[in-house]
Amino acid sequence: MRDFPFAYVGFDLDGTLVDTADDLLAATNHALASADIAPLSNAQIRTVIGGGARMMLQLGIKLAGAPAVSDERLDSLLITLLAHYEANIAVHSRPFEGTLAALDALDAMGVRYAVVTNKREHYARLLLDALGLTHRLATIIGGDTLAVAKPDPITVQTMIARCGGDPVKDAARTAFIGDSHFDIDAGRAAGTTTVACSFGYMMQPVETLNADAVINHFDELVPRLRRLG
Repeated sequence: MRDFPFAYVGFDLDGTLVDTADDLLAATNHALASADIAPLSNAQIRTVIGGGARMMLQLGIKLAGAPAVSDERLDSLLITLLAHYEANIAVHSRPFEGTLAALDALDAMGVRYAVVTNKREHYARLLLDALGLTHRLATIIGGDTLAVAKPDPITVQTMIARCGGDPVKDAARTAFIGDSHFDIDAGRAAGTTTVACSFGYMMQPVETLNADAVINHFDELVPRLRRLG
């Protein structure tokens, strides 16, 4: 690892490591149908992923053109969504093309890497288990693992510590990879180098995230990190 500038790399999950849109769409539409709300399209669901399931559902109801629902009704629909999602968590979800090769390259250099997601930890672990990725990760931090979630930098700082580093001293030796402002803002606030994935689920144009770099395919990740160091 002498010629590689990063000891630790953190990844968002949905829209970064794994393409989960189809399974999240199915679960969301299942919940919407139970309330007689029109279904969303794949393109629509991709604009509301990143802030956790409750936010995704709330924004999805708005996108469907339905009136806002009460907190109690939203909580009930969320239970319906999550039950469907847990039973069908990896029907269509797969790592993005090039992901596994990039992880192999990081392994070969002794880099420790982890997932920091706003998905609840239980569901993150179920998904990563189903895809055979859990054993490769130094840690998994979900949206409910800590008292805060992304974009709070404590999430990324905790990841660094769990990977064996010092959250302050090793921030410069850490990169954080994601596809939303939740990810890039958290990584930046923690003092890490940030990389945005243009192929992810964008709530806004990728250039407006102001990441240190942008990749269009996972094949670009390791070479880009080398140049950023």
